[in-house]
Amino acid sequence: MAKVIGKIIIDIEHCKGCELCVESCPHDCISIADTINAKGYQYAIMVNDHCTGCVNCALVCPDAVISVYRKVVREPKPAKIKEVEIS
Repeated sequence: MAKVIGKIIIDIEHCKGCELCVESCPHDCISIADTINAKGYQYAIMVNDHCTGCVNCALVCPDAVISVYRKVVREPKPAKIKEVEIS
């Protein structure tokens, strides 16, 4: 079965720290930073690598500062071995 690995990119200079993305993430991948951006807001950051690329965070972001990327990793299929009878 294929595994989906997600990654988010947050434009921290435009994030206002509303925390809607934090609440919407089913895998707790997003948190609010302890530091502030140039506008004086604490911004959202990705805190772990459990992201599946579900896009919930980007959908609820009122400022559209979150981009979501997905990568599908497929397990290699086992090689088919053909049995040959030796006479």
